[in-house]
Amino acid sequence: MLRPGRPEQRQQQHQRQQQHQRHQRQGARRSEAARAWSVLAVTSVTVVLVFLNSSSLNVALPAMSRDLGASPTQSSWFLLSYMLVTTALILVFGRLADLFGRRRLYIGGIVVFAAGTLACGLAPTADFMIAFRFVQGVGAASVITNNTAILTDAFPPRLLSTGLGINATAAAVGQVLGPVAGGVVVELMGWRWIFLLGVPLLAAGLAASLKLIPGSDGGARTEKLDLFGALLVTSGLAALVVAVNELPGSGGWTNPWILGAGLGALALIALFVLVQRRRTDPLVDLGIFADRSVAYLYAAGFLSAFATYAVVLLASLYLQSARGLTALHAGLMVVPAPAGTMLAALVAGRLTGRIHHGLLSAAGCVLIAAGAAAVGASIWLGISIWPDRATAGLAAGLFVVGFGTGLFMTPNTSALMLTVAPERRGIANAVRSTLQNAGYLFSTSVSLGLATVLLGDADRSLAYAGTLSTSGGDVGAFVGGLMVALAVLVAAAALGALASVRTRRFPAAPSPRPAAEGAPAR
Repeated sequence: MLRPGRPEQRQQQHQRQQQHQRHQRQGARRSEAARAWSVLAVTSVTVVLVFLNSSSLNVALPAMSRDLGASPTQSSWFLLSYMLVTTALILVFGRLADLFGRRRLYIGGIVVFAAGTLACGLAPTADFMIAFRFVQGVGAASVITNNTAILTDAFPPRLLSTGLGINATAAAVGQVLGPVAGGVVVELMGWRWIFLLGVPLLAAGLAASLKLIPGSDGGARTEKLDLFGALLVTSGLAALVVAVNELPGSGGWTNPWILGAGLGALALIALFVLVQRRRTDPLVDLGIFADRSVAYLYAAGFLSAFATYAVVLLASLYLQSARGLTALHAGLMVVPAPAGTMLAALVAGRLTGRIHHGLLSAAGCVLIAAGAAAVGASIWLGISIWPDRATAGLAAGLFVVGFGTGLFMTPNTSALMLTVAPERRGIANAVRSTLQNAGYLFSTSVSLGLATVLLGDADRSLAYAGTLSTSGGDVGAFVGGLMVALAVLVAAAALGALASVRTRRFPAAPSPRPAAEGAPAR
């Protein structure tokens, strides 16, 4: 028998080395995927709780208003206070995350959110409730800012779309459970338990986050936080919200206080932009907007959020105020919207790597517009022609709105996070989240203002308390206002579709293959 010569021995040794290296790479990829899925699991717990708490208040608002004896302005600020501080502070926390690390800000956010949640459950008056909702918003801002960036750091590019899709699904789960859970809790235990039941769950989420989320160092710590810029943007947003929210019941723009707030808001925001351009360490790097594709991604995100958020709130108020349904029944009726979001998020994570993100996002906005129009048509039919049949149309319209939202979110977010440089993902995601939450904020403020613009002060109070129809209020005027509000939301969704198709093609992420990389079966 001939013994192998040196060339054959070297070839066999080389093949063994190559096989060993392949096994090492496969093991490293599996380990990387396992760590990423662990981070996703723990962040999803907190995301569910944040969105659960937020979405349940859309149904619980009338009960809160009645129990606390809130005025129309106070009732609207139960929602707007949280949204305002969340929107304003996302920019600040995004900058702090780049400077000091995302994990610290994320953990601190959970602590503050839990404290605010407990305080809301114990609030003795409407004014205290508004103040404690501000505290909740501080914690939520820190969590929201760092959630997507933490996942982007944890996931390899080949799995990022799937990870963000599942995370969006977790948010949708919170939105699905929120209206139903809120309705059940309000009927059986009272609205305060919407907050109190979440405290031990947040504590469990905090413990899991401390154990599983890896530490992350900040970037350029020699840079400074732009506190003046933070003050300008916060003041500008607050003034604008006050002007829009108080417009219906204060005599319109002829009221000097409203006109002054509106002009002051524009001046503060313009000054903020000017200051950011001149500072060496700005709160917002305006160079992010230099890429027109990124600018269109941001614009589409804002318009989609504006068009979507208030639809469920308006439907809930209509069902309770105009139709006399209970909080539980109204909660069940609006479930199709977040259910559609959850279903679409599962699909969008798969499609993002295969279909141009602009087409998916535009399709989502078109569905949002169609769904909001269907909701408006169903409300009108429910009052004027077919009260019974219109209920099914309302549910179908809400489902289409939700499905369009889920189809839009993942491709839009993935495109943005894969376009910017890794060291700027914190502030890039903060700008995205700020614009998204600004969309939520002004969607709520504008829609509530338009929905009640035709009502007198007494009927506005009855509408917020959910007793307009049972107290003999002007239901027709309320429905007319709802039609106007929904028409504005439809127009915003159409503009979002146009912005989405204007984004240029970027290098698409590889198609996700969760089964091969250790992703959970779905």
